Amino acid sequence: MNMTEIELHYTKLIQYLEKDMDFGPGIDIHTMLFLIGVEELGTGYKHYSKNEKIDLMHVGLCTILEPFGYYAFVGNDEDGWPHFDLKKKLPSLNERGQQNLVKQAIVDYFIENELVDSQILEENNK
Repeated sequence: MNMTEIELHYTKLIQYLEKDMDFGPGIDIHTMLFLIGVEELGTGYKHYSKNEKIDLMHVGLCTILEPFGYYAFVGNDEDGWPHFDLKKKLPSLNERGQQNLVKQAIVDYFIENELVDSQILEENNK
């Protein structure tokens, strides 16, 4: 996907979550990583400490970058938290490049885990 397609798909995903899934406005990349981390942890909605929220965003980031070969899942600890090993150094990208990589990975995660129908992201993009 080129940068324009990534941005369009990501925007459609955010609109879908805010409107159709009733998450409300204001979902940013950090929120998306947190939601993915919660999904991967499997505990559902509950109160998390500040450190747990940071850890959940890290789990989310590792999870979405695993298919790109940057991280490998190594297992869950005794509390059920997923752990990852860094497999290769993340590319040296400017901020826009980093955001595009993360946005593409988020869109891929939602599609591959069937959390959103890819057709929703394609509507009106042609």
